[in-house]
Amino acid sequence: MRGDDNQQERMFSYVSPEKRVPADHPLRPIRKMVDEILKEMSPQFAKLYSEVGRPSIAPERLFRSLLLQIFYSVRSERMLIEQLQYNLLFRWFVGMEMDEAVWNHAVFSKNRERLLNEEIAESFFQRVLERARPHMSDEHFTVDGTLIEAWASQKSFRRKDGQGKRPGPGGEVDFHGEQRKNQTHESTTDPEARLFKKSKGSEAKLSYLGHVLMENRNGLLVQTFLTEANGKAERDAAMLMAEAISGRKRVTLGGDKNYDTQEFVGELRRMNITPHVTQNDTNRRSAVDERTTRHAGYEVSQRKRKRVEQSFGWMKMVGMLRKVKLRGIDKVGWLFTFTGAAYNLCRLRNLMATT
Repeated sequence: MRGDDNQQERMFSYVSPEKRVPADHPLRPIRKMVDEILKEMSPQFAKLYSEVGRPSIAPERLFRSLLLQIFYSVRSERMLIEQLQYNLLFRWFVGMEMDEAVWNHAVFSKNRERLLNEEIAESFFQRVLERARPHMSDEHFTVDGTLIEAWASQKSFRRKDGQGKRPGPGGEVDFHGEQRKNQTHESTTDPEARLFKKSKGSEAKLSYLGHVLMENRNGLLVQTFLTEANGKAERDAAMLMAEAISGRKRVTLGGDKNYDTQEFVGELRRMNITPHVTQNDTNRRSAVDERTTRHAGYEVSQRKRKRVEQSFGWMKMVGMLRKVKLRGIDKVGWLFTFTGAAYNLCRLRNLMATT
């Protein structure tokens, strides 16, 4: 017998979102860790808000919502708010009741801008890292950098002095045949972005450079760092991150050919760090000699260092950092750190499931 297609505009439900989410859902262990971290950060949040005035969106809910946006690759905050209207899984993770009103997307964006900065994102990142300590190596690390395309077009890259070809009727500028450099030009959309290309023969894009320090045992990110895009930024950022792991204990630091310079390798050795960087001996002499390459650990580091590309791939494809939607090095910096923390949460959930 065929059932009736009865449709009701309203209904009562006595089942909470907590009971609707499966017990083995992969978000459950992440929600547990995030709640513990946000509880620890509550005193830090309290200092950012006034005791009088109209209540804002709870910072805990803001954090959980932004994590969902990264985990499920929601391309805009407008779409995130739309998902919260009808997605019970999203409502459960954020901590909303089934019939609770959802915020306006503009209100959500304004609250996010007021709350989140590099300091808050770094605090969240470090607390995730504390829970990952049992799964991390304290001896072997890898450093690398990746290009993050800025939210600015090539046509916005114009002369700083206002000279050059005038915009056409549609506001567009024909820059063909014009020599454009970061010293004389800047983007009118994102002035802090720099025209840069990662390798010879590739297209130059308005970009930032994101850097990470990874431990080699399970591929967890230990540090994140964002800089403007230039030729020395990778080595300079690597040196700053190496200072955090240098000390009495001998450690190793892997890297690709870009880090094979006399200055960088020599400085690592002075910091009591063994440079396990890839040899760049094409028409030149490598700074890494047999003192390092003869040991079996060098080959192990060369295999392990490639795992850092997995973190970059996840952050760009899932976390949508291939072309970042924020402008300015400060905003892009906290987003890069926050996305790195989200990656560590996913890695930590998987590692906890296997132990």
